[in-house]
Amino acid sequence: MPRGPVPGVWQIGRVTQGQGESTASGRADHRGLPPVAGGALLAAAVVLTALNLRPAVTAVAPLLGSMQADLGVSATWAGVLTTLPTLCFAGAGLLAPRLAARLGLGRTISAALVALTLGLLARTVDGPHLVLAATLVACAGIALANVLLPVVIKASFPARVGLMTGVYTAALQGGGALGSAVTPALEEPLGGWPGALASWAAVSALALLLWWPAARRHGHSWAEALTPVRGGRSLLRNRLAWTVTLFFGFQSALAYIAMGWLPQVFIDSGVDKTTAGLLVGVTSLVGVPIALVVAPLAARSRAQSGWIAGLCGAGLTGAVGLTLAPAAQPLLWSLLLGVGLGVFALAVAVIALRTRTPEDTAQLSGMAQGLGYLIASAGPFLFGLLHDATDGWTVPWLLFLLIYAAQVTFGVLAGRPRYV
Repeated sequence: MPRGPVPGVWQIGRVTQGQGESTASGRADHRGLPPVAGGALLAAAVVLTALNLRPAVTAVAPLLGSMQADLGVSATWAGVLTTLPTLCFAGAGLLAPRLAARLGLGRTISAALVALTLGLLARTVDGPHLVLAATLVACAGIALANVLLPVVIKASFPARVGLMTGVYTAALQGGGALGSAVTPALEEPLGGWPGALASWAAVSALALLLWWPAARRHGHSWAEALTPVRGGRSLLRNRLAWTVTLFFGFQSALAYIAMGWLPQVFIDSGVDKTTAGLLVGVTSLVGVPIALVVAPLAARSRAQSGWIAGLCGAGLTGAVGLTLAPAAQPLLWSLLLGVGLGVFALAVAVIALRTRTPEDTAQLSGMAQGLGYLIASAGPFLFGLLHDATDGWTVPWLLFLLIYAAQVTFGVLAGRPRYV
């Protein structure tokens, strides 16, 4: 995974690039707990929590058709539903620091898991407006944890940031794959889409049960090490900062279009619902080895433009195949698209690689994630709106290809060895 600080909104104690000072993960904490037990428990809690940060999103996509038919709603409503995660992610960068400063890092992530669990359960109650409201609550919890878990990794595993970040990213991708692949098979035995979606609340509740004692063991060290980054120059007039932001935003737009709409594209082309969910699971799963292997190799290179172009080229081939003949080679298209979407790991990496100091990393991270996710939020909504307006998938996929071209352009520019 990327060198340097994990993108976030804080500077963690005095740990800087290349340093490996030990914290609670490397010695007994303030309560005298053994380091192995404390570190292992926290690592397990981080992984299980990360597994919950995508299924609430990816589980919806294979069931969109059933939800629309049951609730009597349009593709535009479905577009709003698939847009909510990115809107929440855009706001989380602003809200998470304030909540963590007020409540503490451990309690804020606990509250995020509570919100996720309640939101997932509330989606079992019928009604299109309640489904949207419950999804908003669940995604708000996801968004908070999404911002804060990298801070936990940086604070508690400073000597193993690369390893833990790779495992964390792999857990994100794996959770997304499970959400797409498993949920359709649960629809019939659990009495329909509400039960299938609500089943993921059991996993988030389990994560909360594991996270709470782990957070109590490490909360003291987090409180001492966590300091908000204030001041510093603004990057809003920096051309490279905008290049990185647009790369991150367009990449996220493509990812959430795929997570939200790809299963329905397959279903409408004749693929059965369970297989469609598995195919999208494959698309997410491909990102695991890219995060663990390709991203570290790219981060060691002087420039990342070639790596970005290579991944995007494979994904573009898959996107063209999905545009022209989605049912012809659905597994091949899914694999190729998954390789292209794996560029997410590099979109995160360039945030650290295009900066020289932790302060600039924090500034660029907040800008890229906050504004980037705001840009991305338009993608799933417009995709659904165009499908609604044209009653087909050709025009929406042309939009996808247009966004893809923009992603490649800004990605190659962001990968050049410069600094903000």
